[in-house]
Amino acid sequence: MSVLEAQNIHKKFGKSDILKGVSLTIDKGEVLVLLGPSGSGKSTLLRTLNGLETIDSGEIIFNDRILELSELAWQKIRPEIGMVFQSYDLFPNLTVLDNILLGPLKVQKREKTAVASEAIALLERIGLADKAESYPRELSGGQKQRVAIIRSLVMQPQVLLFDEVTASLDPEMVREVLSVIQGLALEGMTMLIVTHEMNFARQVADRVIFMDAGQILVETNSEAFFTTEDNPRVKQFLSSLAY
Repeated sequence: MSVLEAQNIHKKFGKSDILKGVSLTIDKGEVLVLLGPSGSGKSTLLRTLNGLETIDSGEIIFNDRILELSELAWQKIRPEIGMVFQSYDLFPNLTVLDNILLGPLKVQKREKTAVASEAIALLERIGLADKAESYPRELSGGQKQRVAIIRSLVMQPQVLLFDEVTASLDPEMVREVLSVIQGLALEGMTMLIVTHEMNFARQVADRVIFMDAGQILVETNSEAFFTTEDNPRVKQFLSSLAY
């Protein structure tokens, strides 16, 4: 069953065409990985699917409903389409727990005791329960990124979007964060992931979409993409990453 769809999405920045008629579908429980060179439109596409970037034309469909693309409409739907960024965007003046609770309490108006219990349980799951009262400055990059994931999860989204969440981390911290995402995949979380971690992409993806110059060039299952895909641009891309 489809959870989130993009239909013929076009987006320009000035005179530059960033997205040129992009269409994709994410099914419930599926992990879809977006690959491609820098500047191919991957991050812009993710941001349009969360309402953080407007589109010039096309449709975004969520649970079989065409979304109204006004900011007011996005404010209502955005908690169900969670997004985790390369930058952690944690509030430095709030503790880890307070950062996590902010959205459910202020946006969703949920009851604090129940949300706090859920947040602590999620922190325990990723090994950070002892950091609940710490401040972001006291955490490593990997810990901050795991907290950012929990902050999105506690909003109980139907789909999670990940935009290069390991790009600014050293290798040891990358493993910490990717293990959390792999755990979510095993639990059936619907996810759309932009990454340059090829081994991780191969392990976690059900399907791979390869973008270049604002268009989708290849869409196939993970194993086929990494073993038998013969598109010259894909071969060039994988070769450039020494994969």
